Amino acid sequence: MKPLKIAVMGAGLIGRRHAERVISEPGTLLSALIDPSPVGRDFAGNAGIQWYPSFQDIGPEDRPDGVIVATPNQLHVENAMEIIAAGIPVLIEKPIADDVDAAAALVIAGESAGIPLLVGHHRRHNPMIQVAKQIVDSGRLGRIVTVHGTFWVAKPDDYFDIPWRREAGAGPIFVNLIHDVDLFRFLFGEVEAVHAMESHAVRHHAVEDTSVVALRFANGVLATLTGSDAVAAPWSWEATTGENPAFPRYAGHCYQIGGTKGSLGIPDLTLWTATAKPDWLEPLAEERVAYEAADPLCRQLSHFCDVIRGEAAPLVSGREGLATLRVVEAIKRSARSGQMIHLSDAGACADPQKV
Repeated sequence: MKPLKIAVMGAGLIGRRHAERVISEPGTLLSALIDPSPVGRDFAGNAGIQWYPSFQDIGPEDRPDGVIVATPNQLHVENAMEIIAAGIPVLIEKPIADDVDAAAALVIAGESAGIPLLVGHHRRHNPMIQVAKQIVDSGRLGRIVTVHGTFWVAKPDDYFDIPWRREAGAGPIFVNLIHDVDLFRFLFGEVEAVHAMESHAVRHHAVEDTSVVALRFANGVLATLTGSDAVAAPWSWEATTGENPAFPRYAGHCYQIGGTKGSLGIPDLTLWTATAKPDWLEPLAEERVAYEAADPLCRQLSHFCDVIRGEAAPLVSGREGLATLRVVEAIKRSARSGQMIHLSDAGACADPQKV
């Protein structure tokens, strides 16, 4: 089978990770690195691949079969629009955009042109999450009642030397918690309402450094999600899953899922269930559920290739990315106003069928 030519737009942290996986993935060829910066030019030179300052600079002879967009959040829509206009499938990093209206316009553009649009909520491709989804759907936990997620990390000062990370549209809600919101939607369904608080008391940037979110799902599940990039702690997806080897790994949970018959810890998939009728005075049975680990970015890339070839529909479509973004925007609205936001309100609709 002829290798698929994949171009990567953006040479930041995630862009380089995508590029490295395209290089190593069988059946793919990293055809170009698109980034106007010296960092992008140097990365392309060191990797021995074509470098272009912009997508428009690519000639017909180097036209890719697909493009991965990993530029700053504020550029996602602009960059993806020009790729769709060229008739090329696109995998866009999360968030799909930093604005719901712009994201909706992008989704409509892709659908109108018949061009596949995928959103990089890559954690859905993690085999551990796929098994967790099976456990939740199987009923082994009984009725899901409540969920808690923790994202506590300490980002170093030089992380914020890049200006866009201090500006509106960045911050841990858009950059980090959006992953958790997307997984919560994947596992528990659509969000009905949110109530949130945020603070930037540590760094005093335009974006928050700490947030606390309460979510109510349409099926009655109540969830809490706390996030901070100014806390020295071992409790986050990054620190507990080992997904990215650049981060130290610690034992512990980033998510806890509670049901009437049992509970589940993620990422180790420790399952606690009542042996008879649930009773807080009776011991619970403990089970570690096995799964076969795999790099979700590699699995996402393989899936992107299947979509390009017409062999699969997007697991995380533009509409799915839009629905997650609507929840995140509702969180931001709630934090600004101090009020509970219902996702049925105008501009914050949880229904992914309504653009």
